[in-house]
Amino acid sequence: MIARKRGKPFEISVITAVYNSEATVGEAIASVAAQEYSDVEHLIIEGKSRDGSLAAIEAAAHDRMVLVSEPDTGIYDALNKGIVRATGDVVGFLHSDDFLAHTRVLSRIAEAFEDPNVEAVFSDLDYVSQSDTGRVVRHWVTGPFEPRRLKWGWMPAHPTLYLRRSVYETIGTFDTSFRIAADYDFILRYFTQTKAPSVYIPEVLYKMRLGGESNRDLGRIKRKSMEDYRAIRRNGVGGPLTLASKNLSKLGQFLPR
Repeated sequence: MIARKRGKPFEISVITAVYNSEATVGEAIASVAAQEYSDVEHLIIEGKSRDGSLAAIEAAAHDRMVLVSEPDTGIYDALNKGIVRATGDVVGFLHSDDFLAHTRVLSRIAEAFEDPNVEAVFSDLDYVSQSDTGRVVRHWVTGPFEPRRLKWGWMPAHPTLYLRRSVYETIGTFDTSFRIAADYDFILRYFTQTKAPSVYIPEVLYKMRLGGESNRDLGRIKRKSMEDYRAIRRNGVGGPLTLASKNLSKLGQFLPR
């Protein structure tokens, strides 16, 4: 059972799962601390890292941050713990290797949620080089949601997706039987059920370093495709053509802007 909201109206909870991210988690935390939007709760779910992550978190701590340090079974278990603990009206995620694109990101998201009918807000995302975060390698343009686009592999970049907490109370959290694609499974679960309007912000609000869990090596890429296909079939949005379209759509992200 997810705890009921205790925050102020339009409080945003940002959840960051951390495991062995000593080199990058400080930048992730700093990008939240720098936000102009002040009604923010930043939940850090740290999984008993073996490196100096905990010290890096404590060094970057700010007054809107809440730290939970305990073992977990993986990133989706950690994110689920964050969802349960979150007190905000709106919930989003910031991975420990990544950062918000500028200081008005959460302000832009909050403005979109001023319409009480809106349940979901999402935007574009840049993949950046590990060694030079100023260099954009891929540019993900999401586009607005239309139900027919799901069978062609459409999805918003998950880290850009902010949802009202009521969504998690209604349809549940991440299915941890997926090790890599629980976010895609959740997105399909939500967008195949919702009748509420969503808002697409045609702007890069999130910067992601290349080399994440799903694309780190060929073995993970293969497992990601298998899990994606299971999510597609489970949620009744298509079959092999959907998976192929989803993967082929990524090619355009590498084109120069």
